Amino acid sequence: QLQLVESGGGLVQTGDSLKLSCTASGRTISNYVMAWFRQAPGQEREIVAAVRRSGTRSYYIDSVKGRFTVSRDNAKNLVSLQMNSLKPEDTAVYYCAADRRTDDTIVTPPESYDYWGQGTQVTVSS
Repeated sequence: QLQLVESGGGLVQTGDSLKLSCTASGRTISNYVMAWFRQAPGQEREIVAAVRRSGTRSYYIDSVKGRFTVSRDNAKNLVSLQMNSLKPEDTAVYYCAADRRTDDTIVTPPESYDYWGQGTQVTVSS
C-alpha cells in the first residue's frame, strides 16, 4: 500500500509562486509514474503535470507549460510541483497521484491512477 500526503498550498496573489510537496510512505515511489491533478469547484478533475519513474520524461497540461515544473526524488520518496506566475484560473484543490503501470508511460485520465493524496487547496486572488 502506498500513502501520499500533499502540503504547501495556500492563498496567494496573481503572479506569486508556490511549491507543493507530496511525501510518500509504505512503498518507494520509484515503482510509480507520479502526477499532479487539480479540481476546481464544479469542474472535472484534470491532470496538471506528470513525470515518469526515472524522472527523464514529463507531461504538462497546456495551460501551465512554462510556469509549472514537476520533479521527483526517488531516494527521498518525494514529488514536488513548483508553480510560478500563478493565475486565478489555477485556483483548485491539488492532488498527488501514483500510477502503478509497469510500462512507464504517462496517461491523463484520473481513473488510471491507483493512489491519491488528500489534496491541498491553492487559491490565487486577482
